[in-house]
Amino acid sequence: MLSVIRVHLPSEIPIVGCELTPYVLVRRPDKTAATEDVPESAPLEGYFLRYRWFRVQSDKKVTICSVHPTEQATLQCVFCSKRRALVGKSYHCSPKCFTDAWQHHRTLHERAAAENGNEEDDLVRGAGVLAGSLSGSMSNLNIANNGPTPFYPSNIAQKNGGETLIEVGGFKTYTPTSDDIGYVLKFECVVANSETKQSVGHPSTILTSRVIPAPSPSPRRLIPVNGVDVMGHLDQDGRIQSAGSFTVLSYNILSDTSANSDLYSYCPPWALSWPYRRQNLLREIVGYRADVVCLQEVQSDHFHEIFAPELDKHGYQALYKRKTNEVLSGSTSVIDGCATFFRRDRFSFVKKYDVEFNKAAQSLTDAVVPPAQKRAALNRLLKDNIALIVVLEAKFGNQPADSSGKRQLICVANTHVNVQQELKDVKMWQVHTLLKGLEKIAASADIPMLVCGDFNTLPGSCPHSLLVMGKVDTTHPDLSVDPFGFLRPFTKLTHQLPLVSAYSSFVRREMGLGLEHHRRRMDLNTNEPMFTNCTRDFIGTHDYIFYTADTLMVESLLELLDEDGLRKDTALPSPEWSSNHIALLAEFRCMPRSRR
Repeated sequence: MLSVIRVHLPSEIPIVGCELTPYVLVRRPDKTAATEDVPESAPLEGYFLRYRWFRVQSDKKVTICSVHPTEQATLQCVFCSKRRALVGKSYHCSPKCFTDAWQHHRTLHERAAAENGNEEDDLVRGAGVLAGSLSGSMSNLNIANNGPTPFYPSNIAQKNGGETLIEVGGFKTYTPTSDDIGYVLKFECVVANSETKQSVGHPSTILTSRVIPAPSPSPRRLIPVNGVDVMGHLDQDGRIQSAGSFTVLSYNILSDTSANSDLYSYCPPWALSWPYRRQNLLREIVGYRADVVCLQEVQSDHFHEIFAPELDKHGYQALYKRKTNEVLSGSTSVIDGCATFFRRDRFSFVKKYDVEFNKAAQSLTDAVVPPAQKRAALNRLLKDNIALIVVLEAKFGNQPADSSGKRQLICVANTHVNVQQELKDVKMWQVHTLLKGLEKIAASADIPMLVCGDFNTLPGSCPHSLLVMGKVDTTHPDLSVDPFGFLRPFTKLTHQLPLVSAYSSFVRREMGLGLEHHRRRMDLNTNEPMFTNCTRDFIGTHDYIFYTADTLMVESLLELLDEDGLRKDTALPSPEWSSNHIALLAEFRCMPRSRR
């Protein structure tokens, strides 16, 4: 008859909002082992598997560390406690935890001060007193269980110090809720008779560790860059833009196949797992409420099974281009690509262009490479990278009616350039090839253009110079790497698109003193962010949003992240941010045609 051999969970740490799916190995009546489910609706020779989930409740009170959510808190920031401010961020598991997180925590104090105008002086003074106390006595730290009611509702008293099992689920999978925070969950699997519904034999069980809340980073704000001396906030619809403007998001989300535990060993395994990252990424992306979303490193299976259907619920139409698989081997379902989404209430679809650099490589080698070198040249050029170009029609305008009667089109390119840093010629060739394709589109229509993506190239590199200058210095050191002459003559490396990096607006425009700290997150030598990619071994800028400055102007930018705040978790990805890249978002306005 049917029997259970063993059960286990991929991760023993359950997180609110992240689905738990146990691995159940059964022995079938024919003595073979299998992992397929045997539900009551399809019993096997009169038997099926019954599942139950329980919350194990006891009288032990638990408060969870806001920095290390798998640890129990023992300390609380006294200032947060007294002010009832930032309570959810105020608990820490040890004095070292608090001191290590202090610089980031102080930033939260300062932000709270800015948002509570008349309390600003007290907040800043309070922060200073607390900082000083850490080097001496612990008088300004509360024992969490003797302090105010914890932010996390994680305890219920039970009589006689015993345990009570509260059934919370009757299916194989279970998604923890906020009511489960701080409690252990118990999973039970037992064989049952399909006629009598009675259990047969003893159940197989698993106990998880305590349920932890999904870490919630401080929301990133949308910062006006048009000279206004105030900071904007995303409203309940995630927008501050007025009629005629639109927002564009670009984000490399780090594919599951690339989230290697060896490479990102500093990230807790539960935070690196795809079930957690999927949920956290979706929450972040949806929260930005961008009108156009450009994602890179989206696996084919994840696009079709997760991102397209989930974003469809939020009003987005989805387009996708998977990388070609002439070089990559294995299942095509896990090959990643670029996904572009747009809000159906803001844009309508006009046309899509798929750019396969492999096809362009075949044409190039046929034209310029001697036959004896063709195989070696193709081995260098064929990297499976792609770009997705989408032409959209705006359902809004700068004026109630366009006197010209022309519809407002917008062209959005989304790309992921080759990652191998030594192949400087390949990167340059891919970027140049994309720009030449965009030039052809621009020649056929009066159309604003956006070029988004992970270019895997630093500010000041040859590809970056080509993008923002329209040409390159023929003595640039990057051009010394061109073994097959793909780039020669170097004088051909030009384009006519007036592209500007959106984030250069942080340093190119007159900005109020209240926004000066945003400049400190910019490299004033390159007019680009200090970083968009931050791992243990690398920090730098690889991601950009470029726009044609003769047709578009930047209204607002999503604030950049502070390196010190990220380093409290070593680097990216982390429990708060689920990619090794940060999202970039810009609000644009189309210039009236009379000004073009």
